[in-house]
Amino acid sequence: MENTPLFTNDTIVFGILMLCLGLVFYTSSIKSGFWKSFYKIVPAILLCYLLPAIFNSLGIISPDWKELTPDGELVEKSSKVYYIASRYLLPASLVLMTLSIDLKAVFNLGPKALIIFLTGTVGIVIGGPIAILLISAVSPETVGGADFDAVWRGLSTLAGSWIGGSANQAAMLEIYQYNPDKYGGMVLVDIVVANLWMALLLIGIGKTKKIDAWLKADTSAIESLKEKVSTYADSITRNPTLTDFMIMLSIAFVTVGISHWGAGGISNFLSNNFEVFNDKSSALSTFTSKFFWMVTIATIIGILLSYTKAKKYEGAGASKIGTIFIYVLIATIGMKMDMGMIFENPGLIAIGLVWMSIHAFLLIGVAKLIKAPYFFLAVGSQANVGGAASAPVVAAAFHPSLATVGVLLAVFGYVVGTYGAILCTILMQIASGS
Repeated sequence: MENTPLFTNDTIVFGILMLCLGLVFYTSSIKSGFWKSFYKIVPAILLCYLLPAIFNSLGIISPDWKELTPDGELVEKSSKVYYIASRYLLPASLVLMTLSIDLKAVFNLGPKALIIFLTGTVGIVIGGPIAILLISAVSPETVGGADFDAVWRGLSTLAGSWIGGSANQAAMLEIYQYNPDKYGGMVLVDIVVANLWMALLLIGIGKTKKIDAWLKADTSAIESLKEKVSTYADSITRNPTLTDFMIMLSIAFVTVGISHWGAGGISNFLSNNFEVFNDKSSALSTFTSKFFWMVTIATIIGILLSYTKAKKYEGAGASKIGTIFIYVLIATIGMKMDMGMIFENPGLIAIGLVWMSIHAFLLIGVAKLIKAPYFFLAVGSQANVGGAASAPVVAAAFHPSLATVGVLLAVFGYVVGTYGAILCTILMQIASGS
C-alpha cells in the first residue's frame, strides 16, 4: 500500500526521532566551522521540528496510514508516539519546569501577554471572513458549496481549533454539521497551515533580540523572571545523584498519573451529572475534555510544589529533564507534518494561509503599537492556534521558566474558543453570501 510508511513500528519510529534530536544537539554544540555558521541562520529548535517532518514527507515514518489486511480489507493505522509524548511527557515536563516558578513574577509580566493573546483571537475571528472574501474574488467555487457541504461550515471547525483546541473544533463540527465526508479536507488545512506557522515562530525565536529591537519592546519583566529563576537555580545547583533523578522522575510521573486520574474523574463527573456538558454544541462541552484537565492539573501541581522543598530539585536539573521531554514532543509534532500535503487541496490551503496571515499581521501590528516582546507574540499566537500542546513548547523554547505562561494562556483559549469560533462562523457565513 503506497500510503504505508517504511517504518510502522513505534519503537523504530521513536528511535528515528531520537536520532534527529541527537544529531541536532550534537551538531549545534560544535562551535566552529560549517555548523557554527549554519546554526546562526537556522535555529536548532526548528530542525528538531523539521527533520521528523522531512522523514514523514519522504514516507519513512508517518502518524497515520492505511494498509491492507491478509483478508484484503483496507484498515486505518496510527502511530502512538505523539499520543505518548503529549499525554505522558507533556504533563511530566510541565510539573518539572514549574517547580521553580515564581508565580508572582509571572503575573508581574503585566497585561501585554493577555492583550496579545486576545489580539490573536480577534485575528482568527476576522481573518476567516476576510479570507473568504479575498479568495472568492479569485476562485468563487473554492468558498462555495450548499447546505451541509458549504465551505463556511467546514471552516467553522478551523476557527474552533485555532482559537481553542480540538474540543472546540469538535463542538463546531457538531453545531454546524459540516459534511463528515469532506471534513478531512479541513483537518488537512489545520495541520498544514498551523504547522507552517509554528515553524515560522520557531525561526523567529532564533532572532528574538532583533525582533524585540524592531518592536521597541520592553523585555525587562521577562528578563527579570528568567534571571530570578536562573539565579535561584545557580544558588542551589548540585551534582545530581541517582536518588535525585529517581525522585524527580517520581514527582513527574506520579503527577502524570494524578493528572490522568483527575482528568478522567472530573470529565466523567461533569458529563454524568450535568446534561449541559454532554451537549457537544455547547461551549461548556470543552470542560469534558480530558486533555484540558490533564494539562490544568499538572500545572496546578507544579505551582503548588513550587511552594515546598521540592522546589530545590531545580538545582539537580528538574527543568533540564522537563526540557528533554519538551523536545521529544516537538519531534513528534514535527512528525505529523507532511510537506507534500500542501499541494493536495491548494484552494483550501490558500484560504488557510490568507487567514493565518491576517492573524499574524494583526499580532505584529498590535505588538509594535504596545511595544510587546516577541515572546508574547509567539506564545499568544500559539495559545490560540496550537493550544495546550504547543503553547508551552514555544514558551519553553525561550526559557523553561516561561512554560507556565504558555499553559495559562492556552487554558484561557479553551474557555473562549467556542464563543469566538461561533462569532467567526457567523461572519464567514455572511461573507460567503449564504
